[in-house]
Amino acid sequence: MYPCVLVRVGDGAIHTLGPGDLIGRNPNAALIFDDASVSEAHALVSLREGGFRLLGLRGAFSVGDDPTPQKDCALERGMILRLSKEVEITVHEVRLPDQSVGLAGPGLMHQVLASVGSLVEVPGGQIQYVNRFRAEALAHIWSLGDQWQLRVGDGEPTEIGVGQGFTVAGRRYRMVPIGRAGAAHRATQLEGGVEEPLKVVAHYDSVRIERKTQPTIVLTHTAARIVSELVQIGEPCHWEIVAREVWPKEQEPSVLRGRWDVSLRRLRRRLSAVGIRPDLVSIDAGTIRLALNSGDQVEDHS
Repeated sequence: MYPCVLVRVGDGAIHTLGPGDLIGRNPNAALIFDDASVSEAHALVSLREGGFRLLGLRGAFSVGDDPTPQKDCALERGMILRLSKEVEITVHEVRLPDQSVGLAGPGLMHQVLASVGSLVEVPGGQIQYVNRFRAEALAHIWSLGDQWQLRVGDGEPTEIGVGQGFTVAGRRYRMVPIGRAGAAHRATQLEGGVEEPLKVVAHYDSVRIERKTQPTIVLTHTAARIVSELVQIGEPCHWEIVAREVWPKEQEPSVLRGRWDVSLRRLRRRLSAVGIRPDLVSIDAGTIRLALNSGDQVEDHS
């Protein structure tokens, strides 16, 4: 079994959402609502502190009969979540197994597998795992009861289990066990030895990065907005989710990607120039996150 939340929408359909899945109008969202009252990146499903939570991103939500807008709540069976007056979601079931099956390989952190997932090629030639079926994928992995099936390209499906590996586009991947604590969001220790803990204080248009024995660094403008979005999201996500929040009026994908690449390079160069590891803002196979070391802190005042 894999950790997931089953939700029911207005037409009665049941959707399965896993850790890091996005809800909104964005075409990359796991649960898409074609409704103007829902933001592109409205909310995110997060696995942390031993359970699932819903985090409001560029939208808020209310719970049950309480109309108070919220940005964070624990998900429980039977809970009714209202993204707007027109759109509501009912939590049908919450599944939290003690151990899940994950995937490890080039460019992937130990990724918890969803009931159906795809390995897809993203710009730059890297391969990313997504928690849903994509027809153009290089490979598909899906559960069949307590067993898992793998199909690479147009080949025949084969059974695969924990400890077994396979090759996609010349890259080797392996099925691995992941405990509940490992499936949840956790800080990541990067290479390079012990580093002084950081305190990241986000105010959206400005971000302070504080160190005990070093001068405070202030990021502004686009760099600050990128970091603030990552602080608010609090989970790894696809770069386009962040980019469309930073440049909400930009509709042309190639222009958006160009702006993103230039701004991310400038941000990482800025961090490196002041003695902060550039991989604090880490991107891997199209997935971006704040890579926090043990002892690092974040505060969201945006």
